Amino acid sequence: MIKHKQILIRSITVICVTVMLFSCANSSQEVRNFLEEKNLPIGTAKDAYHVYKDSGRITSKLITPVLLDFSNRKQHPYNEFPEGIKIINFSNKQRDSVTITGNYALTYSNTEISEIKGNVVVVNHVNNSRLETTQLFWDQKSKYFVSEKPFTLFKQQDTLVGVGFECKEDLSRHIAKNTTGKLDVKK
Repeated sequence: MIKHKQILIRSITVICVTVMLFSCANSSQEVRNFLEEKNLPIGTAKDAYHVYKDSGRITSKLITPVLLDFSNRKQHPYNEFPEGIKIINFSNKQRDSVTITGNYALTYSNTEISEIKGNVVVVNHVNNSRLETTQLFWDQKSKYFVSEKPFTLFKQQDTLVGVGFECKEDLSRHIAKNTTGKLDVKK
């Protein structure tokens, strides 16, 4: 009789726990919608190191202490890098060609446009040029930088200071606004 009572109590407990587990099921879409409403990321990565490849060759590396994934946004999915970012692009010879660093970044998935802020430094290792600014917009499709903030562009023999510029990703062919500085001009 005592064994039957113990078996009955255990059976009822197992059935109750099973019912509770199956009644708490949410679809992944419901979870995504909840996270979006609360403005929470769908994923978080710490000490992220991502390698991009094209046809088996490494084209770039992304290094960041924290990556917040907001790809659950319907209108404008994005990734946030609240503790800084470092991007290393490689040339055809697998050498560092351009390095981009900043204290904070946002990358929008649909448009492939990134905003990098705070101590932004772009270094072209091939021709030894360096760009320093406080904010930079980077169009990854067209490989083009734009900023309306103060900047300093160091080239091998020139230093250009101004407010507002546009240039190719490798810091060549630039359009600088409100500039001052030392320039070597060929006659």
